[in-house]
Amino acid sequence: MDAPIYLDHNATTRPAPEVVAAMTACLADCWGNPSSAHRLGTAAKARLNAARAQVAAMIGSAAARIVFTASATEANHMAILGALAARPDRRHVVTSAVEHPSSQMLFRHLESRGVRVTTLGVDAEGRLDLAGVDDAIGDDTALVSLMWANNETGVLFPVTDIAAIAQRRGVLFHCDAVQAAGRVPIDLSQLPVDLLTLSAHKLHGPKGVGALHVRKEFALPPLVFGHQERGRRGGTENLAAIVGFGVAAELAARAVAEDVPRIAALRDRLEFGLLQRLPQVHINGAPAGRLANTSNLRFASIDAEIVLDRLDRAGVCASSGSACAAGGTEPSPVLLAMGRSRAEALAAVRFSLGRDTTAEDIDRVLDLLPGIVRPLLGKAA
Repeated sequence: MDAPIYLDHNATTRPAPEVVAAMTACLADCWGNPSSAHRLGTAAKARLNAARAQVAAMIGSAAARIVFTASATEANHMAILGALAARPDRRHVVTSAVEHPSSQMLFRHLESRGVRVTTLGVDAEGRLDLAGVDDAIGDDTALVSLMWANNETGVLFPVTDIAAIAQRRGVLFHCDAVQAAGRVPIDLSQLPVDLLTLSAHKLHGPKGVGALHVRKEFALPPLVFGHQERGRRGGTENLAAIVGFGVAAELAARAVAEDVPRIAALRDRLEFGLLQRLPQVHINGAPAGRLANTSNLRFASIDAEIVLDRLDRAGVCASSGSACAAGGTEPSPVLLAMGRSRAEALAAVRFSLGRDTTAEDIDRVLDLLPGIVRPLLGKAA
């Protein structure tokens, strides 16, 4: 059986060979506890520090500002709950209607506990109104929490402008940069982001490890208590995964300038080819600034699950949106927030390209899709 064509990189990525090699070597040769004072612990601590520096370098930060976690979800929770704990007199947060479920579900929980949450809408193409951010901030606002790039549509938020607004208004700014890291340049030495979330498995690293950048001046209250990570996150560090994260971050930092234009050209090739072959195609968020790798589209109102099942049988892996919410029959909250109908949202297919995607992969998908979609068009009418 031929290897599948993988176009679901926003869900996860294949660990790079260099990452696998580094993790294997770490598991075999560097299994000491980084908190131990003997030579095995010291060697493990050195590996941990090296990985921390690699992750920090990718985003223009300092190693001491990186806190390793078990996932980006944990990092998001640490940032949001930590900001509220640090400012107990402030019980208001500002977010958007298109955030990742890991943040949205926490905000709903916080609302049930008396925290006031202002949820900003987006326009029909997924763009955020900056004036709305400024207007939403009040004297009791503890945090603005907004993503850098949407995981479903790829639409980019104006993070530089949001950070400037938050800084001017004297509130903390948390940015979920999980989808942006390795796909757009990030330089926190030039950008006043207080808290920034990262995930290894979105940039060809392993699952089970994330990170939170914490601004030097902010004393982050821990979510999990312990002496590790300078008292900011307890628990013995998952050293092999962290080492893999470090290698993946270094590779991503080196490759982003070359990868982005090549992948953007492939994404445009896919979209242009589909528009030529299937005039019923609608691309969600196309006029907005988007990640170079992401295309969220629908074929009239054909149910996405039918299209995805037939693509899978033909050897093409894609998705209908957030991997954390996949498998259900509920429409995407992101697309509903963009004004799409329930039927239109349920018809959305997401293709997310990556470092391994080739022109041959795209051409194969362009050959397959008309034969899948055309017989279904009459049934969807």
